[in-house]
Formats: sequence, structure tokens, C-alpha cells
Amino acid sequence: MSVVSEDRARIESAIRRRYGEAARVEDLRLATLGQSNRTWLLDIVESGGARREAVLRQETYQGPGNPFLPSHKQYRAICIARELGVPTPEPFFLFEEADGLGQGFAMARVEGETLPKKILEDPAFASVRPRLAYQCGEIFASLHRCSEEALAFLADSPDSVDPIRAQRDRIDAYREAHPALELGLRWLELNRPREVTRTLVHGDMRNGNFIVGEDGIRAVLDWECCHIGDPLEDLGWLCTRSWRFGRYDRPVGGFGKRADLYAGYRSVAGREIDEREARYWEIFGLVRWAAINLMQAFGHVELGRSSVVFAACGRNCAEMEYDLLRTLDGSFD
Repeated sequence: MSVVSEDRARIESAIRRRYGEAARVEDLRLATLGQSNRTWLLDIVESGGARREAVLRQETYQGPGNPFLPSHKQYRAICIARELGVPTPEPFFLFEEADGLGQGFAMARVEGETLPKKILEDPAFASVRPRLAYQCGEIFASLHRCSEEALAFLADSPDSVDPIRAQRDRIDAYREAHPALELGLRWLELNRPREVTRTLVHGDMRNGNFIVGEDGIRAVLDWECCHIGDPLEDLGWLCTRSWRFGRYDRPVGGFGKRADLYAGYRSVAGREIDEREARYWEIFGLVRWAAINLMQAFGHVELGRSSVVFAACGRNCAEMEYDLLRTLDGSFD
């Protein structure tokens, strides 16, 4: 029996364990998108006929330089964010050892679009695109209301301790020479922003990691990189050049202007954004995204996580290095 077939049987058992022996699983399938975890889509049908559209996420990367939080910490962060008013899928349950599925969790499936190309080009989203940057600012400000005292479970994350050191350690773990990234890391170390009140940082909210409907952003996904940090790290990541998908005149995800993002943030948080500090975190994002691509390529070459997508990540790193150098010399916005 294949790993996928074994997991199908285990998923059915896990569902019955929580929803009763009469519960059944329908339309179980592996998602074709999302590469950091294995993602299953399914319908849970309870004994009385109630149907829950669900998503199951399984951890898959266990190699060196792993930047992803353990599933139980992701799950806890989602619950906190949901209480703060951040739109997230409803959490259903964490996997347990008896499930035999490794680490992961189940949550509600939210209808909408995640493909950046469709979000940026589909006429169905024409009316909502001009509002997305402002809405992202509102969402970030809601998330950042969380006090550091509530986040002790994230305190030992390398990104919580020192995000620059975390990237350096990950890059070093892959045993490749990357002078452009060394230059970027040195620039980040020499230009660290002032100390700020730290908060819950999502770490990966960008175009492609939220679900958009004709009414706007319906759910923020992919919480495996959340940590304690500078709130401007989130705003900078969303504006990092890699996430503009060729629409460089619209730095917020390829769909909006920084001014709209900052205005949305200010409307909830009541604070002005220091644009120079936000810019710092955009540059940080290029280094960090390069490190993540190196991780995926390393998994393909060294750890048996064979995938054309992961192999392409190794090539993509050169793009980030080029963007980084041109950004540092002032050629790129």
C-alpha cells in the first residue's frame, strides 16, 4: 500500500474517532497547490447528515534549517488570531499520535481564490482589487494587537529570538556559497531598525496565502512561519518584490499601493508607519525568501523530496539575489 493510500485509511479512522463511527469521508483528494505541507481536501459527513468541508495539513519537511513551526503551535496561533478578529479558517482538531498521520491539523475549507494570477487578472475581482491593500493593513493591525506576554509558546522560535541570525543559520545549513545573500545579511545587520514593542507576526501573509472572494479577503492561510517580532516585518513581507508577480508599480502584492496598506493599518492601530523601517523589512524579505527557496532545493537534492517545483526553487534563488542587489543599489523600488 502506498503512503497516500495508507494516509487515506488513517484519515477516515481519525474522522470516525472524532465524529463517531457513523461519520464518513467523501471526496477525499490531495490538493495540487501548496508545497510546504501535504494538503488534503475532503468532506466530513456526520451521522445526522451534517457536512463539513475540511482541509487537513500534514507536515512534510523535517530537514536542516526548517523554518516552519510545529503544527500544534500553528494551530494555537490560528486560534489566537481568530479571537483577535483576523479572518481564518475555523480550526477543527489537531492530529494525535493515535491517528498515525504525523503532525498536522484539520480546519474548515473556505471558498474563494488563492492563485495570484487570478486575483490580479480575473474580471471577477476587478471591483475588490483596489480595496485589498487597505484590507491587508486592517488585518495586520488586528493581528498585531496581540501582546508578547500571550506568546510564550513562540519565544524559542529562531525567528522570535533574532530573525537575521535565523536566516544566516538556515543559509549556512545548506552548505552553499551565496555572496549576494552574505551581502544582504551584512546590510541587514548594519541597518537594524530601532527596538519596538513586539507582537504576533504572521510571517507569510502575501498574495497567494489568503483566500479572496468578490467581497474581499475571506481567510488568511499558512501560519507555519508565525513568530514574535516587529510588526513592520509583516507589512514589508507583503511588499517584497517577489510577491508583486511582475506588477512592480503596485508594490502591495501586485494589486495596491503602500499608502493604502499603511492607511488601512493606521485606521485600526492608530499609528503611523515609518516608511524607512518598513522598507528595511522588504529587503529582509528578499533574503528570507531566498533562504526558503534554498531549503526546498536542498530537500529535493539531499532529502528525497523529489519535485520539479522544489528543483525550480534552486534556480529561483538567483532571481532573489539579483533583486536584492538591484534593490540595495537603488535601481529597484
